[in-house]
Amino acid sequence: MDNLTHSLVGAILGRMGLKRLTPRAVPALIVAANLPDIDSFVARLWGEDPIAAHRGFTHGIGGLVTMPFLAVAIIFIWEKLHPGKEGPLKLGGLLLVCFLGTLSHPLLDFATGYGTRLLEPFSHRWFYGDTLFIMDPWIWIMLILGLEMSWRAERLGKNWQRPAAWAFGAMLAYIGLNAAISLRAVVVTRPLVEHVATPQMIVAGEIPLTFWKRRMQWRGEGVGGAGEYDPVQGLNHATLDPAITPLRLDDPRLAAAAKRDKHVRAFLFWSLMPTVVEQGGRAFLTDQRFVDPQRKQRGGPFVISLDKP
Repeated sequence: MDNLTHSLVGAILGRMGLKRLTPRAVPALIVAANLPDIDSFVARLWGEDPIAAHRGFTHGIGGLVTMPFLAVAIIFIWEKLHPGKEGPLKLGGLLLVCFLGTLSHPLLDFATGYGTRLLEPFSHRWFYGDTLFIMDPWIWIMLILGLEMSWRAERLGKNWQRPAAWAFGAMLAYIGLNAAISLRAVVVTRPLVEHVATPQMIVAGEIPLTFWKRRMQWRGEGVGGAGEYDPVQGLNHATLDPAITPLRLDDPRLAAAAKRDKHVRAFLFWSLMPTVVEQGGRAFLTDQRFVDPQRKQRGGPFVISLDKP
């Protein structure tokens, strides 16, 4: 998820009552909820490609046993430089909120179609929830309203934890609803794909704002395609696009590029649905989830030229 969502979740956890555990609890939750994303920024220091390093160690088991302590250190340094008026920090409470803030990050990232590696460093396996788009304004609205009502209740001397808890519960219900829609979309789409090819993979991609719709991506027997699912038109209503694209993963230009270019190897490690697209005599490596193979490739983080530089 985007860092605004991670920050809002950290803040709402604090307003649900965790801020009672220690002074600076809410800033600690926000810092810890965002800290796993440092992997993309420090990857090059270790000679790693950011696309392969992102959502790896810091998002898995390794991150859960290291990131909370880093967050605690950041808060202690900040407190020393800018002492607060709430009293001394409570180490046990601070460590607990930093752990919970860190834990919230991979759980949210798992819900997206981008995926994350929850078992790093013990396994490089990717896990995909296919439930949320990486930026979801509906979640922003729920959490911002919950925070505002919580702050207002506290100013009025009322129960300020309840509005935050309701907002958090609404977010969980929303995530559950989206998970059910994605599961149904795959079930309904599968028979349509079987008329074209034996399905090897079907992915339900979330569409921003219109959260109830799904952009379907499928592949099987060396070809792939797309489709649509909209439960508003019927729980059993799905369509496939007429265009079918060869995956071209046996293209010799892909094998040659993978040997000479570590970025190509990193992309293949990261990609769930890699495909090679040929346009104008040039070959491009991309991923069906994020780039429409039927459109002209114009570059970007999910499009890599396979031609020699």
